Amino acid sequence: MSFEQATIKIEKEGTFAELRASIERALAADRAEKFLKRLESRGLRIRDLESVLQKQVLESVDLELKKSGKVAKALYQELPVSDQAQMREFYLSKLETVEIALRHKFKKLFQYY
Repeated sequence: MSFEQATIKIEKEGTFAELRASIERALAADRAEKFLKRLESRGLRIRDLESVLQKQVLESVDLELKKSGKVAKALYQELPVSDQAQMREFYLSKLETVEIALRHKFKKLFQYY
């Protein structure tokens, strides 16, 4: 018998989808470098989603979110705790999809400390 992660239903699907799409756009191949540069310049830890949201890094990279007038942190805070946990897990999994060349270029961001 293999391990299978339990699926937890998303309670606020619309808000979750909106924030998820913003993270996907920010970490897309054409924008990932800009996102990583912003994290580096602000001295943020890459795996700390709450700090990334607090400093409005997504808004500075994702023009679609910025044009909507919404703030990523507010979207995140609208989510119940279970949805927030799934969003953090999604964010961390998307970080793992960043191209190897960029991961090497920004190796200090990707180091555990």
